[in-house]
Amino acid sequence: MAEQDTVVFDSAGLVTAVVQDAGTREVLMVAHMNREALAKTLSTGQGWYWSRRRGRLWRKGEESGHTQHVREVKVDCDGDALLVLVDQVGPACHTGHRSCFYRGAGLEDGEVRLRASEGHEGASPGPEILRELAGVLRQRRLEQPTGSYSARLFAEGLARLNEKVMEEAAEVTRAARRETAERLVQETADLWFHTLALLVYQGVDPSEVFAELARRRR
Repeated sequence: MAEQDTVVFDSAGLVTAVVQDAGTREVLMVAHMNREALAKTLSTGQGWYWSRRRGRLWRKGEESGHTQHVREVKVDCDGDALLVLVDQVGPACHTGHRSCFYRGAGLEDGEVRLRASEGHEGASPGPEILRELAGVLRQRRLEQPTGSYSARLFAEGLARLNEKVMEEAAEVTRAARRETAERLVQETADLWFHTLALLVYQGVDPSEVFAELARRRR
Protein backbone atom coordinates (compact mmCIF):
# COMPACT_ATOMS: atom_id res chain seq x y z
CA MET A 1 0.00 0.00 0.00
CA ALA A 2 1.33 3.44 -0.93
CA GLU A 3 2.05 5.93 1.83
CA GLN A 4 -0.29 8.90 2.24
CA ASP A 5 1.11 12.01 0.53
CA THR A 6 -1.23 14.61 2.07
CA VAL A 7 -2.26 15.52 5.61
CA VAL A 8 -5.52 13.75 6.49
CA PHE A 9 -7.92 15.76 8.66
CA ASP A 10 -10.73 13.92 10.48
CA SER A 11 -14.47 14.58 10.16
CA ALA A 12 -14.10 17.56 12.53
CA GLY A 13 -11.34 19.02 10.35
CA LEU A 14 -8.59 18.19 12.88
CA VAL A 15 -5.34 16.24 12.95
CA THR A 16 -3.52 15.06 16.08
CA ALA A 17 -0.22 16.83 16.82
CA VAL A 18 2.34 15.21 19.11
CA VAL A 19 4.72 17.91 20.37
CA GLN A 20 8.29 16.86 21.16
CA ASP A 21 11.35 18.70 22.44
CA ALA A 22 13.66 19.08 19.44
CA GLY A 23 16.80 18.57 21.50
CA THR A 24 15.91 15.85 24.01
CA ARG A 25 13.05 14.15 22.10
CA GLU A 26 10.93 14.31 25.28
CA VAL A 27 7.20 14.26 24.46
CA LEU A 28 5.79 17.50 25.85
CA MET A 29 2.10 17.49 24.94
CA VAL A 30 -0.55 16.28 22.51
CA ALA A 31 -2.89 18.77 20.82
CA HIS A 32 -4.91 19.20 17.63
CA MET A 33 -4.52 21.36 14.55
CA ASN A 34 -6.93 22.33 11.83
CA ARG A 35 -5.77 23.53 8.43
CA GLU A 36 -5.41 27.14 9.60
CA ALA A 37 -3.44 26.20 12.71
CA LEU A 38 -1.06 24.05 10.66
CA ALA A 39 -0.61 26.81 8.09
CA LYS A 40 0.10 29.41 10.80
CA THR A 41 2.57 27.07 12.52
CA LEU A 42 4.46 26.53 9.27
CA SER A 43 4.43 30.20 8.28
CA THR A 44 5.29 31.76 11.67
CA GLY A 45 7.51 29.11 13.29
CA GLN A 46 5.33 29.25 16.41
CA GLY A 47 3.08 26.48 17.76
CA TRP A 48 -0.56 27.13 16.79
CA TYR A 49 -3.36 24.73 17.70
CA TRP A 50 -7.13 24.31 17.69
CA SER A 51 -8.78 24.21 21.11
CA ARG A 52 -11.74 21.81 21.05
CA ARG A 53 -12.84 23.06 24.47
CA ARG A 54 -12.80 26.75 23.55
CA GLY A 55 -13.64 26.29 19.90
CA ARG A 56 -10.91 28.61 18.60
CA LEU A 57 -7.33 28.87 17.40
CA TRP A 58 -4.68 29.50 20.03
CA ARG A 59 -0.95 30.09 20.03
CA LYS A 60 1.02 28.22 22.64
CA GLY A 61 2.17 30.71 25.27
CA GLU A 62 -0.17 33.53 24.27
CA GLU A 63 -1.18 33.91 27.93
CA SER A 64 1.58 32.16 29.90
CA GLY A 65 4.53 33.27 27.79
CA HIS A 66 5.61 29.62 27.50
CA THR A 67 5.97 29.71 23.75
CA GLN A 68 7.17 27.11 21.27
CA HIS A 69 9.68 27.81 18.50
CA VAL A 70 8.91 25.16 15.89
CA ARG A 71 11.96 23.63 14.25
CA GLU A 72 10.21 21.00 12.11
CA VAL A 73 6.83 19.38 11.46
CA LYS A 74 6.78 15.73 10.38
CA VAL A 75 3.82 13.67 9.11
CA ASP A 76 3.32 9.95 9.75
CA CYS A 77 2.92 7.37 6.96
CA ASP A 78 -0.90 7.49 7.08
CA GLY A 79 -0.93 11.29 7.05
CA ASP A 80 -3.26 11.46 10.05
CA ALA A 81 -0.79 12.46 12.79
CA LEU A 82 1.85 15.17 13.08
CA LEU A 83 5.09 15.29 15.02
CA VAL A 84 6.00 18.87 15.95
CA LEU A 85 9.62 19.37 17.03
CA VAL A 86 9.99 22.50 19.16
CA ASP A 87 12.22 24.53 21.41
CA GLN A 88 9.96 24.95 24.43
CA VAL A 89 10.20 28.13 26.51
CA GLY A 90 9.13 27.33 30.07
CA PRO A 91 6.88 24.40 30.99
CA ALA A 92 4.68 22.91 28.27
CA CYS A 93 1.94 21.82 30.68
CA HIS A 94 -0.60 24.25 32.17
CA THR A 95 0.07 22.59 35.57
CA GLY A 96 3.61 23.96 35.51
CA HIS A 97 5.29 20.65 34.67
CA ARG A 98 7.83 20.49 31.88
CA SER A 99 5.73 17.85 30.08
CA CYS A 100 2.03 17.01 30.24
CA PHE A 101 3.13 13.39 30.69
CA TYR A 102 4.33 13.74 34.28
CA ARG A 103 2.27 10.85 35.68
CA GLY A 104 2.56 7.11 35.34
CA ALA A 105 -0.23 4.54 35.32
CA GLY A 106 -0.24 1.38 37.43
CA LEU A 107 -2.60 -1.30 38.70
CA GLU A 108 -3.70 -1.43 42.34
CA ASP A 109 -6.27 -4.05 43.33
CA GLY A 110 -7.30 -4.36 39.69
CA GLU A 111 -7.87 -0.61 39.30
CA VAL A 112 -5.79 1.76 37.22
CA ARG A 113 -4.17 4.40 39.44
CA LEU A 114 -2.15 7.45 38.48
CA ARG A 115 1.03 8.45 40.25
CA ALA A 116 3.80 10.97 39.75
CA SER A 117 6.57 9.62 37.56
CA GLU A 118 10.01 9.33 39.11
CA GLY A 119 12.04 12.47 38.60
CA HIS A 120 9.08 14.87 38.44
CA GLU A 121 7.28 15.25 41.74
CA GLY A 122 9.36 17.23 44.21
CA ALA A 123 12.53 16.83 42.20
CA SER A 124 15.19 19.50 42.22
CA PRO A 125 15.90 21.22 38.90
CA GLY A 126 18.22 19.15 36.75
CA PRO A 127 19.36 19.19 33.12
CA GLU A 128 15.83 20.20 32.07
CA ILE A 129 16.46 23.74 33.35
CA LEU A 130 19.44 24.01 31.00
CA ARG A 131 17.30 22.81 28.09
CA GLU A 132 14.60 25.30 29.02
CA LEU A 133 17.09 28.15 29.28
CA ALA A 134 18.62 27.19 25.92
CA GLY A 135 15.12 27.42 24.41
CA VAL A 136 14.68 30.91 25.84
CA LEU A 137 18.07 31.96 24.47
CA ARG A 138 17.22 30.64 20.99
CA GLN A 139 14.05 32.71 21.04
CA ARG A 140 15.93 35.81 22.19
CA ARG A 141 18.42 35.41 19.35
CA LEU A 142 15.61 34.92 16.84
CA GLU A 143 13.36 37.77 18.00
CA GLN A 144 15.97 40.23 19.34
CA PRO A 145 13.56 41.89 21.82
CA THR A 146 14.43 45.42 22.95
CA GLY A 147 15.98 45.56 26.40
CA SER A 148 17.00 41.89 26.48
CA TYR A 149 20.49 41.28 27.88
CA SER A 150 20.92 38.04 25.96
CA ALA A 151 19.71 39.63 22.70
CA ARG A 152 22.35 42.34 23.19
CA LEU A 153 25.01 39.68 23.75
CA PHE A 154 24.05 37.93 20.52
CA ALA A 155 24.10 41.24 18.63
CA GLU A 156 27.64 41.92 19.89
CA GLY A 157 28.82 38.63 18.40
CA LEU A 158 31.18 35.77 19.07
CA ALA A 159 34.08 37.83 20.40
CA ARG A 160 31.90 39.34 23.13
CA LEU A 161 30.46 35.94 24.09
CA ASN A 162 33.95 34.45 24.33
CA GLU A 163 35.02 37.39 26.48
CA LYS A 164 32.07 36.89 28.85
CA VAL A 165 32.74 33.16 29.25
CA MET A 166 36.38 33.84 30.14
CA GLU A 167 35.35 36.63 32.51
CA GLU A 168 32.80 34.43 34.30
CA ALA A 169 35.27 31.51 34.52
CA ALA A 170 37.68 33.83 36.33
CA GLU A 171 34.89 34.87 38.70
CA VAL A 172 34.21 31.21 39.51
CA THR A 173 37.83 30.50 40.40
CA ARG A 174 38.03 33.67 42.50
CA ALA A 175 34.86 32.70 44.40
CA ALA A 176 36.30 29.23 45.04
CA ARG A 177 39.52 30.72 46.44
CA ARG A 178 38.27 33.68 48.44
CA GLU A 179 34.49 33.75 48.83
CA THR A 180 31.57 31.75 50.22
CA ALA A 181 29.89 28.63 48.83
CA GLU A 182 26.86 30.80 48.02
CA ARG A 183 29.00 33.12 45.89
CA LEU A 184 30.54 30.09 44.16
CA VAL A 185 27.05 28.86 43.24
CA GLN A 186 26.06 32.31 41.94
CA GLU A 187 29.20 32.71 39.84
CA THR A 188 28.86 29.18 38.45
CA ALA A 189 25.30 30.00 37.40
CA ASP A 190 26.65 33.05 35.55
CA LEU A 191 29.27 30.89 33.82
CA TRP A 192 26.72 28.26 32.78
CA PHE A 193 24.37 30.94 31.45
CA HIS A 194 27.02 32.56 29.27
CA THR A 195 28.34 29.17 28.11
CA LEU A 196 24.78 28.22 27.07
CA ALA A 197 24.50 31.51 25.19
CA LEU A 198 27.76 30.69 23.38
CA LEU A 199 26.45 27.22 22.46
CA VAL A 200 23.21 28.69 21.12
CA TYR A 201 25.12 31.29 19.13
CA GLN A 202 27.18 28.50 17.57
CA GLY A 203 24.11 26.36 16.87
CA VAL A 204 25.02 23.64 19.38
CA ASP A 205 22.24 22.01 21.44
CA PRO A 206 23.00 21.30 25.14
CA SER A 207 21.95 17.68 24.53
CA GLU A 208 25.13 17.27 22.47
CA VAL A 209 27.18 18.19 25.54
CA PHE A 210 25.13 15.78 27.71
CA ALA A 211 25.78 13.02 25.16
CA GLU A 212 29.52 13.72 25.19
CA LEU A 213 29.61 13.57 29.00
CA ALA A 214 27.67 10.27 28.88
CA ARG A 215 30.14 8.90 26.32
CA ARG A 216 33.06 9.80 28.57
CA ARG A 217 31.36 8.26 31.60
CA ARG A 218 30.95 4.99 29.73
